[in-house]
Amino acid sequence: MPTNILMPALSPTMTEGTLAKWLKKEGDMVKAGEVIAEIETDKATMEVEAVDEGKLAKILISSGTSGVAVNTPIAVLLEDGESADAIKAAAPTNTNQKPAAADPAKAAPVATGSAVATAVPKAAAPVASGDRVFATPLARRIAEQKGIDIKTVQGSGPHGRIVKADLESAKAGAAPKSATTAGAPRPATAGPDAKELATAYGMEFTELPNNNIKKVVARRLLESKQTVPHFYLTADCRIDELLAARAKLNDAAKGKFKLSVNDFVVKAVAMALQKYPAANVAWTDDAVLQFKHSDISVAVATPNGLITPIVKKAETKGLAEISAEVKDLAGRAKEGKVKPVEFQGGTFSISNLGMFGVKDFQAIINPPQACILAVGAGIEQPVVQDGGIMVATVMSVTLSVDHRAVDGAVGAEFLQVFKEFIENPVSMLV
Repeated sequence: MPTNILMPALSPTMTEGTLAKWLKKEGDMVKAGEVIAEIETDKATMEVEAVDEGKLAKILISSGTSGVAVNTPIAVLLEDGESADAIKAAAPTNTNQKPAAADPAKAAPVATGSAVATAVPKAAAPVASGDRVFATPLARRIAEQKGIDIKTVQGSGPHGRIVKADLESAKAGAAPKSATTAGAPRPATAGPDAKELATAYGMEFTELPNNNIKKVVARRLLESKQTVPHFYLTADCRIDELLAARAKLNDAAKGKFKLSVNDFVVKAVAMALQKYPAANVAWTDDAVLQFKHSDISVAVATPNGLITPIVKKAETKGLAEISAEVKDLAGRAKEGKVKPVEFQGGTFSISNLGMFGVKDFQAIINPPQACILAVGAGIEQPVVQDGGIMVATVMSVTLSVDHRAVDGAVGAEFLQVFKEFIENPVSMLV
């Protein structure tokens, strides 16, 4: 019988996404495990695999459609030998219509069976009665963007559900003037409207639309700085021994691997967290969570925004393994190919801008983690040793700390332990 392919939940927090691209067309035969589409979530672009085999008989949601709710039918699969007549009566006639794509209530089921690519479906969240209102995710987002109080909008969808068309009516004057963008005050946290000011001042500009990833990163960074009490600790580390060890190991590898300074930093942080676990924590109102393993998130800049893939249980891995894993994760992150399990979680973050010649900086904490280490460049400079002056390579690191979970003394002691490992890389092998 015809089977619906549903919009998958590619992460525990995903409620909707953008169907970026279909890699198969109507009429193509697909096998279980074959990549059929790409979906853009709030974190990355993910490949979607078919869980059943058959003929892709009907594409219900076209490429480029945004705001597609989890569990919404996106295509119909027919088993071998089945006729397309079985889906004609129920399949939508216009797959390019965005309201239908974003509203699971309007996406009429075309068969009794259903399948979700790559992930078990999360049931679309029911809209409760009382203070909440019935509205599609797309309608809520449009209302938020336009400053419309969604409670003032009359829904025309099933059971009074508010859909995109209702927001268009509200824009035309159905909603009170105070609920529109023109009348609603900007949130205090939003800052000045750059576009409005640039237009008013006659400044020429080009708009570069923000994708979901950049929007989410921006929102979380703002929330982190507003809700997490940051404080900062900086230490200078002499890395001459590290550079010498790195050169020897790379020469001995004969091309099998090539270690970077950042690989040593990841290993040193992982070992320091095991030796001093008081810094390997996260804050909750009921308790401070102390983690058993050092799961190190490594910040990677991608064309779509910042992402932090994780080297899990880094304390158990050698430098060569860490190096290979970081290169693989960073490469796939830049292509938008990392899986949610590879960038969600982590107990401690590292942000390294040393390769750009940055001497030192302060990074923003990645909640719910309590610490992030900002790593600068190794710079040759004069240092005093045994009463004399000599030249050494010094790398500055700055630890950003959530003061609720880690106080000043704990942060300082962690940096001392980290410095011992990074300045004496042989100690990481013991």
